[in-house]
Amino acid sequence: MSEQYEEAKKIIESSDNIKVYSHIDCDGICSGAILSTILDRQNKDHEIEFVNLDVLDNIELDHELTIFSDLGSGQLIDAKAKEGQKIIILDHHPPLRELDYRNDKDYTYLEINPLHHGIDGSYYVCGGGLCYFLAKEFGYDDLSWIGVLSAIGDMQNTRSGHFEGLNEIIQQDAIDGGYLEVIKNDINIYGRNTRPLFVALSYFNDVRLPITNNTTETMAVLEELGIDEKNNRKTLNELTMEQKAKLYQCLSGMIAKVVPGRYVQYISQLIIGDSYTFLKEDPHSFLRDASEFSTAMNACGRNHEEKIAMEVLKGDRFVALDELEVVSRDHRRNLAQAIEKVADSEHSNIIELENLQYFDGTGIKPEIVGTITGMILGYCNWKKPVIGFTQTDTDGIKVSLRCSRLLSYDGIHFGNMIREIARNVGGSGGGHSMACGAYIPIDKKSDFIEQFNNELEGKLTN
Repeated sequence: MSEQYEEAKKIIESSDNIKVYSHIDCDGICSGAILSTILDRQNKDHEIEFVNLDVLDNIELDHELTIFSDLGSGQLIDAKAKEGQKIIILDHHPPLRELDYRNDKDYTYLEINPLHHGIDGSYYVCGGGLCYFLAKEFGYDDLSWIGVLSAIGDMQNTRSGHFEGLNEIIQQDAIDGGYLEVIKNDINIYGRNTRPLFVALSYFNDVRLPITNNTTETMAVLEELGIDEKNNRKTLNELTMEQKAKLYQCLSGMIAKVVPGRYVQYISQLIIGDSYTFLKEDPHSFLRDASEFSTAMNACGRNHEEKIAMEVLKGDRFVALDELEVVSRDHRRNLAQAIEKVADSEHSNIIELENLQYFDGTGIKPEIVGTITGMILGYCNWKKPVIGFTQTDTDGIKVSLRCSRLLSYDGIHFGNMIREIARNVGGSGGGHSMACGAYIPIDKKSDFIEQFNNELEGKLTN
């Protein structure tokens, strides 16, 4: 990989007409921002476009150099490559092509993928991390914090609660540069800076607890523990270590009452994990916490506003940041409306089968159905994955799957499973062990559900 990065640097330095394609999620936006910053600093004119995976097969290549980040390895991106053109891929998803694929080509083809080198692309490095190592090749270590953000957005730390593999190098570079503070083994609840603790706790949904979607209950629990008061509501960051210990004991006790014995060993992983603070951001800003920052990046991607997110990453904390706050607010409103539509307590649209549960999200934008599916977990049977369906602009269906982390700790990789089943019905898919998706033909929905339900037979804990 080190030799590949040296070659990538030389290719960029020798090119003038450059196009970048990157994915629309947090990882892809971070990847694009890092590459764009590299090219800016090298005084290279370039175009950048954020795209979904389904537009890349047989793509027209009209530039001297085309760079693909956080995508490309699994798509037929060079089918129309012309003699003398140059292609660089920086992707961590399973590759279609072997490392020696480039050998007999009349165009330059360089694919940097950790899986070619025996490095896990789900937990050890993501697209933004790969782009950061290219930046590091140029000497731009100051972009390390964006590499950290991309890994958070890509959930690279979900298996163990901390970074592993190449992500540890990126994290250390960000710490050494004064960009990042990491608190080891912190309470791992979203919204540590900006949400009152009683609100943040109510979103706990890996296992359905009495506090899930119930702020009245969370307030009562926190007051009983003596760590929050009716007239002095706190955020998680305002708790002392002693108060956090009380909260941990309370949560672990609640979870132990509702999970089968085989899952007790994983309880701490649901509650404890490293927290990441960006030290250069305003202490009261939602950009201060890596998880909240990554959510804002995803909000832009889900609403076709990736350029706003990229400008914020590249340093615009004035106009672009104001625009980012508007996009984030609109995104939250759209999510709330969709949740109400799917999971209304009186008329729930969630259908439960023997081994899975699903909902018809017709009318929900394909870009946010994955987020909705994750949020629906709090209204479902956590022992089964939940799948959301919605129609795309074309004659197809977008499929999103989410599950409790306990199911992924149990050894089920839903990303691999969804890839195979989508392929069986004439579609494509993939992703992580507990968050993945697919595109399938519109008339194959029932077949897809049936195959998925059958594939899970005997694999889930009762």
